Order: sequence, then C-alpha cells, then structure tokens
Amino acid sequence: MASIHKEFIIDAAPEAVWDVLSDYGAVHERLAPGFVTDTQLNSDTRTVTFADGTIVCERLVDLDPENRRVAYTVVGGNLHPSHHHASMQALAETDGRTRFVWHTDVLPATLATPIAEFVEQGSKVMRQALETATGRVPM
Repeated sequence: MASIHKEFIIDAAPEAVWDVLSDYGAVHERLAPGFVTDTQLNSDTRTVTFADGTIVCERLVDLDPENRRVAYTVVGGNLHPSHHHASMQALAETDGRTRFVWHTDVLPATLATPIAEFVEQGSKVMRQALETATGRVPM
C-alpha cells in the first residue's frame, strides 16, 4: 500500500476552511475550481470530473464537523484502485490560520505516483481558492 501525505498552511480561519471543505458536492465551485470542472452529488457519492478528463466516484465515509474532517473512498470512475481511502482536515494553527492535512492510502502502489501528482496540483489550487474565498490574500 502507498500513502500520500500533504500538509500546508492556509491564511484563513479553520471555521472558514471547514465551511468550504464540508460542502461535499461543490468541489468544482468552492474547493478546487478549475482543477475540478464538475461535481455531481448523488446521495453519499459524488462524481468528480477533473480538468484533465479523469473522472472518479467518491463515496463519503465521514463528515466530522467537530474535528473539521472529511473522509472518502474511490468507488468507481477512470481510476481502478483495489483500495482507496482519503481524508482532508482543517486544523487550527497560530494567528487564526489553518493547517490543511490531506492523507490518502491507495492500492496498488502503482497508483501512488499519479495520485501524488493530483494531490500536489490540487493542493496549490485549494490553498489559493480557500484564501481567496475567505478574503485573505494568497501568499
């Protein structure tokens, strides 16, 4: 199994980041606009279309407002992992900022490289979108 872990600081309050992160069906509008071009929500599963044409179906595993954490698993689409579990969390940092933590476990390990590239690209877009949405100027 491969694990991909990404953390970055956002110049925005954790509550504001959580407001965006918890909007599970609006990834393309609020969390990763441009990187994600469409999100369709059907009950607990969202179909996410990425700018490069990749489509994944992600089932919501947990939406935890107390810990500001969302967890999901890929259950269909263009990628065919035998196992995929990811979580994103907004943790309070000093000076009203947020530590964004994104962790993904995936099998087979051959999917680690393409998923890590998605995480790296997506992190840049999300950081800018989150800071812009909360009225902060991206660094």
